[in-house]
Amino acid sequence: MPKLVIDGIEIEFQQGQTIIQAAKDHGIDIPHFCWHPSLSVSGNCRVCLVEIEKMPKLAIACSTLASEGMVVHTASEKALAARNAVMEFLLINHPLDCPICDEAGECKLQDYAYSHSVGESRFVEEKNHKEKRVPLGPYVMFDGDRCISCSRCIRFCDEIAKAPELTFIKRGDRVTIVTFPGEELNNPYSLNVTDICPVGALTNRDFRFKSRVWDMSANKTICQGCSRGCNIELWVRNNQILRITPRQNDEVNNYWMCDHGRLNTFKFVNAEDRVDGAYIRKEGVLDKAEWDEALNKAAKELKKFSAKEIAFIGSPFATLEDNYLLAKFASALGSKNIDFVRHTDPAFEDNILRKEDLTPNSLGAEAVGVKPAQGGLNFEGIIDGIKEGKIKALYLIEDDIVAVYPEIEEVLSKLDLLIIHTSNINKTTALADIVFPAATYAEKNGTVVNFQGRVQRLKPAVSTIETDRSLDGLALSRLDKFGTDFDRWAQGHKYDAKSSWKIISSLAVLMGFKLKYNMAEDVFSDISKTIGAFSGLDYDVIGELGAQSKLKPIDTVTAK
Repeated sequence: MPKLVIDGIEIEFQQGQTIIQAAKDHGIDIPHFCWHPSLSVSGNCRVCLVEIEKMPKLAIACSTLASEGMVVHTASEKALAARNAVMEFLLINHPLDCPICDEAGECKLQDYAYSHSVGESRFVEEKNHKEKRVPLGPYVMFDGDRCISCSRCIRFCDEIAKAPELTFIKRGDRVTIVTFPGEELNNPYSLNVTDICPVGALTNRDFRFKSRVWDMSANKTICQGCSRGCNIELWVRNNQILRITPRQNDEVNNYWMCDHGRLNTFKFVNAEDRVDGAYIRKEGVLDKAEWDEALNKAAKELKKFSAKEIAFIGSPFATLEDNYLLAKFASALGSKNIDFVRHTDPAFEDNILRKEDLTPNSLGAEAVGVKPAQGGLNFEGIIDGIKEGKIKALYLIEDDIVAVYPEIEEVLSKLDLLIIHTSNINKTTALADIVFPAATYAEKNGTVVNFQGRVQRLKPAVSTIETDRSLDGLALSRLDKFGTDFDRWAQGHKYDAKSSWKIISSLAVLMGFKLKYNMAEDVFSDISKTIGAFSGLDYDVIGELGAQSKLKPIDTVTAK
């Protein structure tokens, strides 16, 4: 491979790479505002100016191609002087909004003003004031006087979202960003512009003024919005999720995620309708009960029915571990009637990220056995069996099937026993005889499989009452912030909820079956040993970016 020298370090690069790309690949940071790895080069911020030997002028690293034998200086006297001048220019009209700006703590202008600026300005005139608090669309707010005209947002809409909605108008220090006449920033990926904006010009209206970034912890997990399984970070303060941002994974979602996943997949975690504790129906009313009472009641009631009279419905929203234990429990009872409900919306899919399968783990649920055994009933067969009185008990985890199929509400009312695991009160819980509070994806360890067959990790970001005080298995970023002060760490909303696999394991013991799992990792270890599609995988192999299973991608699987 060809080589060049940057600040005395010889590095290899691929033919066609620019200086800034080659430097980034080797961990060398060259300051930049307008350049982004997934966007076209605009070269308008000029802060990436570097000195190249045998070239008469400074060059911008973002658009200058690397070449064999090139010698680059990013910290020479000329480069530093030019960089300081560029920073002084960018700060001439920038307001002192840091105390009230949501970007504070994540702002590249703040960082570079500290590390690449002389810290003073010769500009004594009145700053040019532009419009503030301009709603560009339903989700994005624009503060014009903070904008440094890097054009990242414009290029994102044009090149990634395929929705040219933003443009520059005017010239000089009056240039600003607007939407095209009659348009608004309302494409399905609009909030990505708030992530790539290097300053606080574009902000998320849903998150605006809710928290400082240094008061939150960022916890790596997977989006639940569709079968894409975008890699994300859950930002938490006082045990409450305040925002979601995308996490780079070039194999799954690159740097992006859709607005639906960002806004609609976390608010139920701290919603008022959370199921806080176990419930048993007594005299027609669901009454709160102790865990032991609810588990013993469920075991006692299930023993009244034969294997053929019991059916199980898993969930494409639950983890591999949850669904695997459900299938194993059904098999132990001798029931072959097991399936899950598929949630699809062809209109939701696009050719960017969004998939018509609206669940994060449908491929995984089927792979671990949530499907009818030989001679068993699928979902439609189970519903028909309930109508005919052949199915008398139904065990359901983490899905609101009445919301998907309202017509089955009357059918489910005919059951002698309906046991549900759920995180929130829903239309199906209204019919339940026993309700177990299930931990949400933000409160448990586990794995899901996206449409590509890629296994990815869920990690807990918020705590529940059930959380071990040793903090075992919890997000380590929380420890960095609060140490072992558990009461302070877990302040805020805590729910009495458990992972579905733990509930099933406890119930199985009462039914006379021994399922010896202490952690979600133990369950996955069993999965990898017994199901060929997951052989060779464990939590370490999966890591933060996931690992490919041997499952066929869902796009090549014959639709049912």
